[in-house]
Amino acid sequence: MPEMNPLENVEIIIPVFNEEVGIGAFHQQLRAVVDGLPYQFGFIYVNDGSSDGTQAQLEMLCAADNRVRVIELSRNFGHQAAITAGLDQAATHADAVITMDGDGEHPPEMIPEMLELARSGYEVVLAQRLEDQQASWFKRWTSNSFYKLINRIGDTQIQPGVGDFRLIRRNALMALKNLHEYHRFLRGMVAWMGYRTVILPYTPAKRIAGMSKFSLRKMLKLAMNAIFSFSLVPLYIAISLGGIFLLLALAEAIYVLRFWVLGLESGLAQGWSSLMFVLLIVGGTIMVTLGIIGIYLGYIFQEVKGRPVYLIRRILGRHDTEV
Repeated sequence: MPEMNPLENVEIIIPVFNEEVGIGAFHQQLRAVVDGLPYQFGFIYVNDGSSDGTQAQLEMLCAADNRVRVIELSRNFGHQAAITAGLDQAATHADAVITMDGDGEHPPEMIPEMLELARSGYEVVLAQRLEDQQASWFKRWTSNSFYKLINRIGDTQIQPGVGDFRLIRRNALMALKNLHEYHRFLRGMVAWMGYRTVILPYTPAKRIAGMSKFSLRKMLKLAMNAIFSFSLVPLYIAISLGGIFLLLALAEAIYVLRFWVLGLESGLAQGWSSLMFVLLIVGGTIMVTLGIIGIYLGYIFQEVKGRPVYLIRRILGRHDTEV
């Protein structure tokens, strides 16, 4: 595949949240890999509302390396919003962007190969995590189950093990920037765009320091964003349940009418318990259906308000900016 356009300026976007202890060591690892490569690199660190000394550490990096830019968000907006903030900043000039986490689990040693694949003509290079034995069995099981579910019910196929460690060429980056969704699920949005993509497997490295900040609550929120943003199947399930209970009601009506037609009214059981059972089942189904519809309406409500995905407090490095 021929190269589409020159690949010179590469921005590496690193969202961070409470990574005070390990961020300095991570930057050293990153520099050790990229300093010898024939590209003009920039590093965009996005502080996603950290409550420890992460901002101070980032300011030290910024003072020591003039290629570092630090974006400090006004509060914690979430991992996907932090990446989006970095993408928006890089879109003004970058020929390609690489997004990766700053905890060390995304090995910087993959960057040269990602860039070579981009030079060969691929517009998106996705790093696919191989089976991570460091993760708990619960996390592996939930991750595998999620990908199976989203690929079965959604129209966009997402590769298992593909997270937010990726390279995006400029044309795909500009297209992604034009997707103004409030509920961000970037791995699904990148797959939906359909640009020429290659998968690059990797084995996760150990975290440099600390524990993962991606809690079960955050994983569930991301999964909900994926399901309700990329699939209408929950609505179809709700409609199907309603249809099933309508058929059951019709069958019950025919059953009761048979007694009246045949003059067997005395055979009708005065079943208070069975009546309550039916009412509970039907009532529960109605509540589930209304809940599903309500979630979709809530998503629509948040979209039409047009609030920004993130807010920036200030930008340091490469023309400091107060926001």
